[in-house]
Amino acid sequence: MTATLASILLSSTDPERLGAWYAAALTPADDARVGDYRILRYGDFHLMIDRRDDVGPANPEPGRVILNFDVDDARAAADRLDEMGVRWLAPLEDRDGSLFATAIDPDGNYVQLIQISAEHRAELAAQRR
Repeated sequence: MTATLASILLSSTDPERLGAWYAAALTPADDARVGDYRILRYGDFHLMIDRRDDVGPANPEPGRVILNFDVDDARAAADRLDEMGVRWLAPLEDRDGSLFATAIDPDGNYVQLIQISAEHRAELAAQRR
């Protein structure tokens, strides 16, 4: 049996605010509502957002799960988040040609922007062979 990770459920006390933030910060390929869920599609992965009564208004352990978004222009993505007034855990930095930044969403979750350089992509592809 094989499995595919296809989605993550992100619960909030204010799912409308959280869903609007993700849709504005990182433009999804699709933005749908199914019942009480807001479903944002990024590539083949779905970010599902809903309301739950058993969560608090802020994530007490945001380092436990970090949402990693591969972006084609990390500088433009970071600029967009700056315009939105985002709080940064780690501002955009160049790590040997690849770009990384970690933002904090309205519920306190960590959201990492990643732009892997062509050189690092080639190295990763070679390691997979």
